[in-house]
Amino acid sequence: METGGTDAPDHTPPAESVIQTDYKIGRDNVEGYFGPFGFDIHNPVFGISAVSVIILVIFTLAMPDLASNLFQALFSTVTSGFDWFFIGAADVFVILCLVLVLSPYGKVRLGGRDAVPDFGYASWFSMLFAAGMGIGLMFYGVSEPLSHFSSSMGGTSIGDAGVRSDWAPLGAAPNQDEAVRLGMAASIFHWALHPWAIYAVVGLSLALFTYNKGLPLTIRSAFYPIFGERVWGWPGHLIDILAVLATLFGLATSLGLGAAQANAGFNKIFGMPVSENMQVILIVVITAIALFSVIRGLEAGVKLLSEINMGLALVLLLFVLFVGPTMLLVTDMGSFLMAYFKYLPALSNPVGRDDLNFMQGWTSFYWAWWISWSPFVGMFIARVSRGRTVREFIISVLLVPSLVCVIWMSIFGGTAISQVVRDGYTAVQDADLPLQLFVMFDKMPLSSITSFIGIILVIVFFVTSSDSGSLVIDTITAGGKVNAPVPQRVFWCVFEGVIAIVLLLSAGGLKSLQSMVISTGLPFTIVLLVMCVAIVRGLASEPR
Repeated sequence: METGGTDAPDHTPPAESVIQTDYKIGRDNVEGYFGPFGFDIHNPVFGISAVSVIILVIFTLAMPDLASNLFQALFSTVTSGFDWFFIGAADVFVILCLVLVLSPYGKVRLGGRDAVPDFGYASWFSMLFAAGMGIGLMFYGVSEPLSHFSSSMGGTSIGDAGVRSDWAPLGAAPNQDEAVRLGMAASIFHWALHPWAIYAVVGLSLALFTYNKGLPLTIRSAFYPIFGERVWGWPGHLIDILAVLATLFGLATSLGLGAAQANAGFNKIFGMPVSENMQVILIVVITAIALFSVIRGLEAGVKLLSEINMGLALVLLLFVLFVGPTMLLVTDMGSFLMAYFKYLPALSNPVGRDDLNFMQGWTSFYWAWWISWSPFVGMFIARVSRGRTVREFIISVLLVPSLVCVIWMSIFGGTAISQVVRDGYTAVQDADLPLQLFVMFDKMPLSSITSFIGIILVIVFFVTSSDSGSLVIDTITAGGKVNAPVPQRVFWCVFEGVIAIVLLLSAGGLKSLQSMVISTGLPFTIVLLVMCVAIVRGLASEPR
């Protein structure tokens, strides 16, 4: 299989596959036709997805106040009414992944018995991590541990986060040391096993049914054991449309966060005004860079940028580790990991919770956000994971990135908390969320250089998310093809930027972006739960 983004993978089903299907029906269905501007359109997924987004953009621009009120009501209703559902579903995904690792199904190789990996471990880890949650870690790596630490102590508001004492996860801690541990455990909880289990479920299902069963690389293929040939009709269309919308809004939210943080960083270093107009300019410029990467394809564009970004992230991580309270961070890292496992049962409990504001305002939103990202990240991971065994795939996708997130949160969050607790440096605690990373750097040597590197990381994570997301949406709307025309890739990349700009400029700002993530994350959670059943059925049909 060529990995340069120019040739489609060989979807011929392996001889040992025991799923009997009329592949001609599937292939005829994904052929599509060449519409205006040379688009390879897979009807009706492309048309309905594009029209739905255009209607939303027009509605938001024409009636911004009504749209803002609607978005905020939607956010409140879903997070408060379905918090138990999001948390319970995420628990199911983690349990399924752990069971598959330990089961005989772990020996199944994605692509057949003789398949070999298309990418080495270094490139593979770089791409899945950069696409998975790079912008989020840059934005929340300092601010979230600080927020949970302060609220666990029964603290007050932090910047514009609106954190109150009743946000405290599991109630206020009895002392400062335990508040630090609880705050770090709550932060790691949102970035470790559960989100990566969501990605692993989608990635595994797509890789299995594409490389082992010969079906197209699109979300609907994972549901063949459930719907049979109907997957090529409206049940499959609806699944793919929902996947496109979830991906678009999940990416738009991340782009909005990235623009806000980049704007704050440029203000800190160069005095650039902090405003929505500047953030719009940043989104336009960075989307243009993403367009260049999209046109270059997977190997020359996304892979190269991902490896550059991981190198910069490692440099920044090591700098903070060795310039900050090194011994304290090294010794506390193990303590934070133990605290995560200690509080994991309580944090992942979906019922009978008293910390409703934490459960609904943080965890429910996070899980909906990860689920909205799952079609994009899962398909991207599947596309670069051919040749791995199921056990190797799950361990790598689930445990390795989780460990990196633990290290990142422990070093960045631990350094910021140490500045507050040991040095009395309250400026980092009082700063607005997008600025807290850069205020933390102010307390260190070479702050201008590290802040600039931080901005570059945000921008490149921004670009890798946008370009890889565009490739994935393009693949879904082309019926599973990975070599759809370049104008079609450009179309979706531009649309991501447009959605982020429109929702950012609406009366609700980032809250509007978060509301759309919630709205698409809820129905797609049901899709993922059904996908779990399909994975088990698909693996059961593989020869062992």
